Amino acid sequence: MNEETTLHFFCGKMAAGKSTLARKLAEENNVILLVEDEWLAQLFPDEIATISDYIKYEPRLKKVMLSHVIALLSRDVSVVLDFPANTVEQRQWFRCLYETANVAHILHYLDVSDEVCKRQLKERSRGKPEGSAFTTDAEFEAITQYFQPPSSSEGFDMFIHKQEPI
Repeated sequence: MNEETTLHFFCGKMAAGKSTLARKLAEENNVILLVEDEWLAQLFPDEIATISDYIKYEPRLKKVMLSHVIALLSRDVSVVLDFPANTVEQRQWFRCLYETANVAHILHYLDVSDEVCKRQLKERSRGKPEGSAFTTDAEFEAITQYFQPPSSSEGFDMFIHKQEPI
């Protein structure tokens, strides 16, 4: 296994800070950053407004990205993937990537309370137009019902980022 090349990926509730951490890691380590939201917005403009829409289009993107990310990793290019690893099923896709490429991985788990996430969601949503997708407490609750924290039994190399309410 190539220990120097690493796939970084993230698990955390909505507005926990996953994208902020992803950008920071990519910049600090001078590695490739791939952002799911950016790809989805470019490939499916104005088509993702609900959770159902996301569930429809997200697998299409992952299908395309699979071989691309494996190719990068296989060529010794570390990758930071700002794609959610928030369910056991989602995490299996990441496992396929690093196992196929035979590289190291780190699952960054942002263990952040609902209170902090909701506060950060409100801050993040300021300035967005009324009706923007995924900006309300109700949407937070709807999405969070699917969240499954990672377990040590899943066997990931995990780094836990803990943030408590201020």
